[in-house]
Amino acid sequence: MKKSKKPGKRELLLQGNEAIVEGALKAGCRFFAGYPITPATEISELLSVKLPQMDGTFIQMEDEIASMGAVIGASLAGMKSMTATSGPGFSLMQENLGFAAMAEVPCVVVDAMRGGPSTGLPTSPAQSDVMQARWGTHGDHPIIVLCPSTVRGCYDLTIRAFNLSERFRTPVILLVDEVVAHMREKITLSEDEPVELFNRIKPTVPPEWFIPYEDTPGGVPPMAAFGEGYRFHVTGLTHDIRGFPTTRPDEVDPFIRRLFRKISQHFPEIQSGEFFQTDDAEMTVIAYGCVARSAKRAVKEAREEGMKIGLLRLDTLWPFMRTAVEKVLQTSKTIMVPEMNMGQISREVKRVNKGSARVVTINRVDGSIITPEEILDRIREVAHG
Repeated sequence: MKKSKKPGKRELLLQGNEAIVEGALKAGCRFFAGYPITPATEISELLSVKLPQMDGTFIQMEDEIASMGAVIGASLAGMKSMTATSGPGFSLMQENLGFAAMAEVPCVVVDAMRGGPSTGLPTSPAQSDVMQARWGTHGDHPIIVLCPSTVRGCYDLTIRAFNLSERFRTPVILLVDEVVAHMREKITLSEDEPVELFNRIKPTVPPEWFIPYEDTPGGVPPMAAFGEGYRFHVTGLTHDIRGFPTTRPDEVDPFIRRLFRKISQHFPEIQSGEFFQTDDAEMTVIAYGCVARSAKRAVKEAREEGMKIGLLRLDTLWPFMRTAVEKVLQTSKTIMVPEMNMGQISREVKRVNKGSARVVTINRVDGSIITPEEILDRIREVAHG
């Protein structure tokens, strides 16, 4: 670690996992519960040291089921809370993730993706949890999933994950592949740099007037913390506006629709990514995570060879960036989707494409990264074939 000579600035050589810790602390995270698992363990190790120094709480739980439950409980008590896991642990968290979505409990879950299924390839990279992040827990519900491709992105998107979670009262998943989690890059952090932080909306009415799940124009009800004098019921059952279980269709339907509306009406503020040389691109590569880095290098080299190639990097995976894909389809007759799975985001691209362009894929599932050369060779093959 190297400190800059400029006051208030730190030049740090960080892993992606270490940058996630820095971002979480900057966002106000003061509770972490988790169980060590490769390749996410560094997050737990670092927070076990740093959180107590900031009057926060770190607990190593007996498993990932308990970890997710503890995180939900801490959030209900008013703390910004987070956990971190990988593969098998992420599977164990799914039931409580659904509980957090139903009870509208803000929290952040980091999933450092590795090869699978089952124990799979614990120390090797993959991007195989994309669909699980969206559909892993049962029931019909929205979810927000972010995916960084740089160490700086790990820092920024962790802060963004907490802000979105607090703003929309929902769990937010940060998907980071093993390459980005363990890669080191120099980033500069400034203590004086203004960072926008969002804290959950508190009730402004007396406790006797408080309706814990009332509808609002933004779809997000105010949230009181346990111990603040507001009485409310928390359940995983479908509930009415006061939090009590109900099976009445006239109460269930508007509740579920509100869960979706609070996310869907804010798509432009939730979704983010990068358009790189896409304005005149006849072929656009759509990528995320470490593969987006390889793709960007390949696009630059393809441009040097005179090919009109662009890149759409997805920082938000869910809700899927449909309008961004539609934008590149205005110029591109070919879409290329490289990813370290058998084709998960490519399915969404094809769904949006509706046959208007040719969609080609590059898929690796052997625990190795997709290289710039691999993407460039495929670009040449498609462009000249």
